[in-house]
Amino acid sequence: MANPQAPPAPPDEAVRLTSLQRRVWFLSGMGVFLDGFDLFIIGVALPLIAEQFMLGGFEQGIVGAAAVLGAVVGAAALGRMADRFGRRRLFMIDLSLFVVFAVASAVSWGLWSLVAFRFLLGMAVGADYPIASTYLAEFMPTRVRGRWTVGAFSFQAIGMLTGAGLGVIILLSGADQDLAWRLMLGAGAIPALVIVWLRRHVPESPKWQEHKDSGAPPAPVRALFAPGVRRRTTLAVVPWFIMDILLYGVGIFTPTVLAALSFTGDGGIASRDLASTEGAAFLDIFLVVGFIVAIIMVERWGRMRLQLIGFAGTTVGLVILATASLGSGSMPFVFLGFALFNLLVNIGPNSTTFLVAAEVFPTELRATGAGLAASAAKMGAVVGIILLPILTGSIGIPATMYIVAGVSLLGFVVTAVFRVETAGRSLDEINTMPYPVPRPHGDTGRR
Repeated sequence: MANPQAPPAPPDEAVRLTSLQRRVWFLSGMGVFLDGFDLFIIGVALPLIAEQFMLGGFEQGIVGAAAVLGAVVGAAALGRMADRFGRRRLFMIDLSLFVVFAVASAVSWGLWSLVAFRFLLGMAVGADYPIASTYLAEFMPTRVRGRWTVGAFSFQAIGMLTGAGLGVIILLSGADQDLAWRLMLGAGAIPALVIVWLRRHVPESPKWQEHKDSGAPPAPVRALFAPGVRRRTTLAVVPWFIMDILLYGVGIFTPTVLAALSFTGDGGIASRDLASTEGAAFLDIFLVVGFIVAIIMVERWGRMRLQLIGFAGTTVGLVILATASLGSGSMPFVFLGFALFNLLVNIGPNSTTFLVAAEVFPTELRATGAGLAASAAKMGAVVGIILLPILTGSIGIPATMYIVAGVSLLGFVVTAVFRVETAGRSLDEINTMPYPVPRPHGDTGRR
């Protein structure tokens, strides 16, 4: 079996993953798949839920944010538990909870039961971020760690496309509105149950087991803010917080924004929901393309360069979207803005923040630090999900998009100030390298 802590391989030496490493990669990616699926499917189901339960804008925001708010708690709490009790045990528990609460969400009888079950489901989704990312990073060979970790995270886009496709199929099936949204919310339990079954035989992370066998005491959470670690914590937490404001705030309401800009069908709520969902599904293709570019370039250009390019591109895309929204007959530019946003967010911060949070912390703090970063990210998602409909309702779509563009620019600035390049370095080397770090061999990790 390849040693995941070996020095970087020479440029002409191929890195072959073992069957176990490929299995860990697939099962880690499938947890992220469920997050992408759930992110999109609630956006499709929300108009139907709102009509059935007669929800106002604020109540719709609460339903949309419930799972993400649960992820804030789940990422922080279960990430910490993964450092104390091992990656494998939590790797099983989190998606078992997803199965239970996806089914419970589908049989909700009112607004607050739905909110409660979505919150608990979100805890499972949030927990899988630090658990899966640290587990995967500790198994991957150094030279391809970034490529395969981003590849696993790209399952999020596949989940979004699956959610879009399923939403369209259910809406076209002629199912009544009550049954339609229940089918959408409960469908995620099926792949989750399969993943739980497949995860049952994976081994413990060798890095975590090595640390446990050393007899070293668990590191306290406050160690994340100790000198020498604060820079890593800031880099892991703040850009991911900003990125999720963008991704969830814009992404979950893409069908709603398209509908508001007259990309609608004729007829009732289901017809309009179908038309805007089809448009959003087309735009999600750019999310997949963005992930492909990130997978190809993350080891060549490094994490930080891609993150800077991504934040710059999302800023431009949002400005185009905001400007196009000011006039009529500008739907091609609206699509251009959304497409550029979706492409660059995945080339950059949506890929790199997930990866960097799993790399920059020492083994005894890796899941705790990644959990804090993921928790902060989901808090950013809550901010985006709740504030976007409020802002669009009070100041309009163009002004809201300009504000979000400013937030994206802030992500660029924070990355530039606190940048730390981890490409081409083993986890052990990352643990001990000084900060700020000079670029290896005069670049950002090109091998």
